[in-house]
Parts: sequence; structure tokens; C-alpha cells
Amino acid sequence: MEYEKHTRRDFVKRLGGAAVGLAAGGLAVGPALAGPTHSSRDRADASVATAWFDLSLDLVRGAAGFSPPVAARAFAYAGLTLYEAVVPGMPGYRSLARLFGDLDGLPRAGNGRRYDWATTANAALASILRSLIPTAGPAEQHALAMLEARFEGDLRRAVPAGVFDRSVQRGREVGDAIFKWSRSDGGHEGYLRNFPPYAPPVGPGLWVPTPPSFLTALQPFWGGNRCFAISSGAALPPGDHPPYSEQRLSRFWREAREVYDTVNALTSEQEAIARFWSDDPGTTATPPGHSVSIATQVLRRESSSLSEAAETYARVGMAVSDAFVACWFQKYRYNLLRPVTYSRAQFDPDWLPLLVTPPFPEYPSGHSVQSGAAFQVLTDLFGRRYEFVDHTHDERGFAPRRFRSFLQAAEEAAFSRLYGGIHFRAAIENGLARGRRIGRAVSRLPLSG
Repeated sequence: MEYEKHTRRDFVKRLGGAAVGLAAGGLAVGPALAGPTHSSRDRADASVATAWFDLSLDLVRGAAGFSPPVAARAFAYAGLTLYEAVVPGMPGYRSLARLFGDLDGLPRAGNGRRYDWATTANAALASILRSLIPTAGPAEQHALAMLEARFEGDLRRAVPAGVFDRSVQRGREVGDAIFKWSRSDGGHEGYLRNFPPYAPPVGPGLWVPTPPSFLTALQPFWGGNRCFAISSGAALPPGDHPPYSEQRLSRFWREAREVYDTVNALTSEQEAIARFWSDDPGTTATPPGHSVSIATQVLRRESSSLSEAAETYARVGMAVSDAFVACWFQKYRYNLLRPVTYSRAQFDPDWLPLLVTPPFPEYPSGHSVQSGAAFQVLTDLFGRRYEFVDHTHDERGFAPRRFRSFLQAAEEAAFSRLYGGIHFRAAIENGLARGRRIGRAVSRLPLSG
């Protein structure tokens, strides 16, 4: 199976690099041996974290039932687990438990007790990903066990036995506590129920299943799940789309015609953009996985510390998760039809867009909301003019794409859905604005201070 070959080849390459870094001292094991109040000079690098989040993309890609909302949730809890596991070793930072009244059971790090935070991170991420993504295939499950064991073996040789055992125990206890908390958010085992019974409303302009598969609605109740940085899925509404109309030259008609005409006359660059950002489930780690991939690339480029990685993954994870809850709440509030439905009724009964239309209502655009949220967080962390090259899809044969800022990337990701024939302009523009507001809410969470 082509996916299995890719996963094994990619895993060996990544794991080999991580193991070499450990053996050569690239992971700052010694300085990380410190108590909860260690100096800011004591830095473990991000190698353990970035290796695990690389693997998380493979796990999501190969796991049955991991639609974009389900995947976003998994990335959020993985990021929170990493953060909570190592936060006692992050000077100036505090646990998020004080923000979430029902998050209890987190183990305390005893004053004066020494931990190796890389060891703690390894145990925590292995624990939470094993719990969150049980439908990953055999190759991916084997890769998870290998990565955990390989890091454990290298770290055990560099860390006193008592500190090692204590660090592993802490990581696993944090992973267990976060997973227990996750079970109460409304999305637990969502991978088993992507298509629950649901009767969509019927009427002019309302969503109906779309070609070619005419699937029923995906995750129609996801918008009721618990959020992290916003009060609920109903928070920060995107504003209304143009009133539905079939009248020629009405605003709605013009937006629909824009999609139809654009798809029919795509430039090679527009098609490349649409395909680069498509991030289809099963083939890729889904759109939130693309955001995580970019975060990982930046952390490696910056030679970031484990503390910096923990904050980044926690904030990006919460951003994409809240984005999907909020977006899905509004999708099923508006229940707007898709461009393919309107175009086949008004312009050409045989018309199909470049990309396959996903099975849920149109407004607002999920790509736009989640990209706006994640890339606003990255902007707040790394700067408004952070230039980077996105290599997420190199191994799929797609040319890397260069951006002058995270927000430029967010805009391109959002408008890729117009080029693909999947969204009207209002869903994109309003979705981007709403996503950025969610990202700013995540950035305001007081992790430090």
C-alpha cells in the first residue's frame, strides 16, 4: 500500500535524524535535568516534540474516521498535553488548569525534585496520541511504539535512573489526565460517528448532499463541543452572507458566477494553489494538520527550545480546534447550499468543480476559519513579517510555496477553496476574519505571567 511505504520511509528518515541528534548531544538532556524552578538557561531543544508532531501527522493521515474536525481536536489535546507535562520546567509559565474549572487530576511536580523534561515530553506525547488516535493503522501504531522506545533508550542512558523513572511517570500521568478531561468535551470518539442521523432543513438556498457521492452531513453536532479560548461555538459569529437569490446579477448570483467562471478558466497557478491546500482526509493529515506541519517547520528553522515548542503546539492546537467547533456551529446554523448545487441549477446541469465538494454546508469556509486562527497565532508568536517556505507536500510531488508572512499563507489557503470551486467569496472573507479573531483569543490566553 503506497501510504504504508511512505509512512515507513518517512518515519525512518525522521527517527534516524532524531536519534543522531540525541546521541550527538543535539538534545539538551543535561541542562534539562532540573527542578520546577530551574533557570531559563536550562534549555532542552524541541527535537522530541517536533518528532512526535511529525508522527502525529502520519497517525492522523492513516487513521480511520479522522475528518478535519476530529483531527483538529486531537492536535489540540496533544499540544495541551505537551504543555502541561513540561510547564513546571518553563520559568514564568503556568498551568492552564486555572482557566478550565473542570480540568483536574493533573499531577503536581514536587518542589526540589529533578525531572528531565525531554523524557517527560516523550512519555506524555506517546500516551496521549495512543489514546486519541486508536484507529491508526498497524504501520503507524508500530511507528509510535518505535519512536517512544527509541527516545526512551537514548534518554535513559543520559539521565539518572530515579530522575528518568520520575519523568516518565509524570508524562504518562499528564497524558492520562488530559485524555480523561477530553472525554467530556462532546467530541470523544468522534471518529466513530462522523455521520450521525441528521435531517437537514429543506428549502430554497439550503444545503443538500453534493456530487459525486452525495454523502450525508458530516459532524452536524460538532458545533456544540467545548472550546478552549472562546466561550462556545456560537461566539464570534462571522456575519451574514449575501441573501440567497436566484435573480440574475443579484449579489448572491454574482458570487456564484465568480466561482463558476473562475473554475472554468483556472490558471495553472490557481490550480496549483487549489491542489496544494486541498489537504484531503486519508491522503493528507487534513487542513489542521497542514497548520501543524507549518508550525513544526518554523520550530525547526528557529532551533526552538522545548518550552517554545510546547507553547506553540498548545496555542496552534487550541486555535484549530476552536476554529472547527465555531465554524461547524455556524455551518449548521446557516445550512447554505454549495456552489456546485447552485451552478448546476443556474448555469450548467453537468458542472463539477475542480475539487470534490466535502459533505457539509458551505458557510463559512472551514479552510478560512482554521487558517486564519492558526496563522494569527503563529503571527503573534513569530512576527507579522515572518517569511517562510512551506514544504508540507514535498513528498507528494508538490512544489514548495513561499510566503512573506503567515497571514499571506492564510489568505492563499482560504482562496484556494474558491479556485477549487468549493466556496463563495463571502464564506472565505468572513471566515478568514472570524478565524483571526479566534486566533487572537487564543493568543490572549495567559500562559505566562
